[in-house]
Amino acid sequence: MADITFKVNNPITLKAGTGVSLSADGKGFTQKQFDGSDRSNIRISIGQDVATTANVQFASVLLAPNTMTVGTGSENVLVFNDGRIVGDLHFDNNLLITENLTVIGPFTYKGFFTSSNFTADASNVTQSINSGSTKFGTETNNHNQRFTGSFDITGSYNLNRLNSSITEISNDTSLTDESQTSFVTEYAAYNFLSNLASTRDYLRKSFVHTGSFVNSSTSRFTAVTASAPSGFTETTENDFMFFINGMLIENDALTIQQNSSNLDLTLDTTSLGYSLSADDEVIGFGKFNN
Repeated sequence: MADITFKVNNPITLKAGTGVSLSADGKGFTQKQFDGSDRSNIRISIGQDVATTANVQFASVLLAPNTMTVGTGSENVLVFNDGRIVGDLHFDNNLLITENLTVIGPFTYKGFFTSSNFTADASNVTQSINSGSTKFGTETNNHNQRFTGSFDITGSYNLNRLNSSITEISNDTSLTDESQTSFVTEYAAYNFLSNLASTRDYLRKSFVHTGSFVNSSTSRFTAVTASAPSGFTETTENDFMFFINGMLIENDALTIQQNSSNLDLTLDTTSLGYSLSADDEVIGFGKFNN
């Protein structure tokens, strides 16, 4: 028995329009009526995928009355209204402007700002060019620039005041440059002065000890002589003064010898014309270690 076909008196008409295309069994058409007698597979298509995960593009968007709202919620809404943007505009990547940008009112930019030529109010920054030269104000005595945060300089630093010029902050711990135009850091000063500690301490050593009787020509001090630092002559009797009962002993008539923790003072009694006795007080003053 043949299939029964029903035809309608008022056929359905399909007509292609802007952005919408039609095809029957893979063959495109612009307009066609369907009364129930056509068995073709009809496909209605638009120019692109509009799924929630699709990348949808439009050449232009026109919304009346001159307002377009993007986003939902209270913080992520962007409203374009009659040439104005109402709300915050965030750029996760670079912002490229090929023509002039005019900002009416304060302009706040949170991020990195790079420009080959930047001109602003002459009372603050007159010009910054890509050569690295930046000029703040025009007068060294009248214009003050205040920085409340960190001040990071990767190039040279030139500080002019009267006839002096400071060009850098040096971190040289040896201070070998002997520059008249450099400040030193705390680190450089600490390390340089630390290297002088042994010399300073040696030069300041000055202690008094009392000797004990050994024999008629020898007095012994329970003390150690200070060791001279590198670059100095070693410690000798010329770094001491010795007294017998308050009378200074001439250095030509004595020798000293360090014996372990004791310092022995030996006198040339023939040259001096006298010798030591047990009740004599012998005082030594000079570069003992302590």
